[in-house]
Amino acid sequence: MKKPMTFPLFWRIFLSIWLAMAVTVVASNLATRFLLDRERQAIERQVGLRDLGMEAIDIREREGRGDAWRFLRSQGERLDLHLILIERDEQDDRLPEPIRERMRSSWNPQKPAVIDVSESYRLVAWPRVSGEGWLDPGFFKFIEFALAAVLITLACWWIARLVSRPLKHMETTAQAIAAGKNSLRVNADIAGRRDEVGQLATAFNAMTDQLCNLLDRQTQLLRDISHDLRTPLARQRVAIELASESGADAPLMASILRQNERLEAMTGQILTLYRITEQGEEIDRLPVDPLPLVNRVLEDAADYARHRQVDCKLVAAPDVANVRMLGDAGLLQRAVDNILQNALDHTPGGKSVHLSLTKSAKQLVLEIRDEGPGVPEEMLGQLFEPFFRADKSRGGKGWGLGLAIARDIVAAHGGTISAGNSDEGGLKVTILLPAQTPGKG
Repeated sequence: MKKPMTFPLFWRIFLSIWLAMAVTVVASNLATRFLLDRERQAIERQVGLRDLGMEAIDIREREGRGDAWRFLRSQGERLDLHLILIERDEQDDRLPEPIRERMRSSWNPQKPAVIDVSESYRLVAWPRVSGEGWLDPGFFKFIEFALAAVLITLACWWIARLVSRPLKHMETTAQAIAAGKNSLRVNADIAGRRDEVGQLATAFNAMTDQLCNLLDRQTQLLRDISHDLRTPLARQRVAIELASESGADAPLMASILRQNERLEAMTGQILTLYRITEQGEEIDRLPVDPLPLVNRVLEDAADYARHRQVDCKLVAAPDVANVRMLGDAGLLQRAVDNILQNALDHTPGGKSVHLSLTKSAKQLVLEIRDEGPGVPEEMLGQLFEPFFRADKSRGGKGWGLGLAIARDIVAAHGGTISAGNSDEGGLKVTILLPAQTPGKG
């Protein structure tokens, strides 16, 4: 396929500016000439100029040149014009030199009005204004400046739009893709442009296709591996239990069983993550009581908290008892449990994990704060990414899936989740979920 010929953006901008300047010069000159011609024609159309010329000829022939001159002078003062009668075949020396020059010029637009009164005489008229020009030169400078400003402004606007609009579209598309809308691409009209912007858009789309394909393959690979591992892991667990019952080395079997359980838990987490990601808004939505749900999470984590020698302290606002949420209770419990387990993993023995449950406007607010070392500020934005672990500051167990699963569960329920370092020390995770009060909608 033959590659279409490109028109570089540099030459587009260069030629646009050059053409704008050229059009400005031509248009300003044409406008000036048009205005001058209109002014001259207006003088020529003044009522009685030809009649004045005929009357001046009659006076000149009857009473002499002086009387004709005085007549035209008096009439000119009345009309605010200079009026001079000259013979047709010659240029009268009585005309001012600048006026004679303008009459001889083939281009100068500032010419006096010349009216053919008879076969022998012409009447020359120009305004009684300061200066030697036909009209005030400042007026034409203003016209030229205004035209130049308008045309150059339009050219600059067009150039700015030519460059910024597609770049803004690409920026918006990139942000949407980063937010998870992987199906979006740069508009075909922009990608089809025959300049650097079109080439950039085409390369952007190709890069996005490649990255999305890689992500899809990675997702499919992890999901397939996790799914295929469940059956052999379950069989291995049964074999381990049978070996233990047959009198095999108990400590060894216990160690093998723990590793088996860890593998099963990891595969279960991965499958849960992808199930939530794919289901999205299709999850079951039933009324859920938040306070009993959090208490169940605390009960399930009690043994592990005692093992870690960490206290869990829940403070619930009185109005929370009347609040309900719509969602999947099992998934919401998994999300809260993952966050609590993360807090327990990173809280030193002898310290506490603090839970706060309140209602704000139409939202339920759950805060879980540990007393661990916290997280570097530059890593906070990555805490909810799959497989991310802030090992340098919070080295603990896990695979970096718990918070990612919690994020997707909360998002599927129309809520938001965020993390930040608390002023009291440690990491604080905040969940906001839509809430309803029975009887109030």
